[in-house]
Amino acid sequence: MISYFILTPCWSQGVRDHKEVLKHMNNYELAVILSSKLEDEQRAAALEQIKELVQRFGGQIKDIDEWGKKKLAYEIQKEKEGFYYFIHFDAEPTAPAEIESRIRIMEPVLRYLCMRPEA
Repeated sequence: MISYFILTPCWSQGVRDHKEVLKHMNNYELAVILSSKLEDEQRAAALEQIKELVQRFGGQIKDIDEWGKKKLAYEIQKEKEGFYYFIHFDAEPTAPAEIESRIRIMEPVLRYLCMRPEA
């Protein structure tokens, strides 16, 4: 009987089982402030686009905290308020740089920050 093995990227890099793959994943928090001028549909579309970016680079989203509309500490792009979102996800160490480089050019995003929370 012939058995076929499907090679995944993690196995081609010397990782032997699923537990080793999880060891390479880090916990991250992505804070995003969206423009307060956006309609509900536009805001939902922008958030969906950010979630797709996280998943495209191997991130597994655990949860999303929506804080709603809050006053900014200082004016950003002539706006005094913004919608705050905190996305918690697991990903490989290279993912945050890729995600941030894509979020940087998104028009509805006023500010963003991706960090590893303290354990």
